[in-house]
Amino acid sequence: MSHLPQLILLDLDGTLYIGDQVIPDAITSLAQLRERGIALRFITNTTTKSQAELVAQLHTLGFQLDADELISAAVAATLELRNLQQQAGRRLRIWPLVADAIKTDFNDFIYDEQQPDYIVLGDIGERWDLNLINRLFNVMHSGAELIALHKGRFWQTRDGLKADIGFFVAGLEYVSSKTARVMGKPNRDFYQRVLDSANVKAKDAMMVGDDIDSDVGGAQSIGMSGCLVKTGKFRQAYFEQSAVIPDLVLESVADLTTVLSTAHH
Repeated sequence: MSHLPQLILLDLDGTLYIGDQVIPDAITSLAQLRERGIALRFITNTTTKSQAELVAQLHTLGFQLDADELISAAVAATLELRNLQQQAGRRLRIWPLVADAIKTDFNDFIYDEQQPDYIVLGDIGERWDLNLINRLFNVMHSGAELIALHKGRFWQTRDGLKADIGFFVAGLEYVSSKTARVMGKPNRDFYQRVLDSANVKAKDAMMVGDDIDSDVGGAQSIGMSGCLVKTGKFRQAYFEQSAVIPDLVLESVADLTTVLSTAHH
């Protein structure tokens, strides 16, 4: 990026913090970006906490932000469903397979596990079993469409890497011969919603995250620059074999202000 970005999009877990540990100097770094007049958006595929809970968590960790600066995959899904509901001219029937914490985000719609218009799939932890998979398959076979809050491959936990819900999304797409609408990163519509919220064009924005596929690759696909940080789920071997070439690679988000200062003097 030859000019200073007007907007920086920041991934949360793995980029700003891991578990309840803030990445060293991340808070100072973001404060300095704001001082330079750069707008910030906090974006996440995390689907186990409501928007209010995520904002509160960031505040507790010491980050400064307004609620409307945080856009999660679940928020994007409710916006999408409202659009679809408007087009349908009736209340939609949905089966939200999501964490209890975000179920209330979907109160605008009718809850129906038998004949839903849409299945909304998020993180449900240990609740997966073959019976559930077959029920979902049959409902999709009878006409239900699939909305996935994201299609992540894997994520970093305190116990190491774990397979993410992309495993189930891809499986359901395969057995039903249908394509899910994917809400979060790396979906272009998701990134466009974030850009629109700040009224900034893609070429004037930068995405910063620890996931080379969905953070960097997703951002670049819509014309933003992508910055990869070597924290969270970053793995050198995975980085080296990836077809995605980040515009910037940093040790951590703390280096952002320094790099942007030297690049634009």
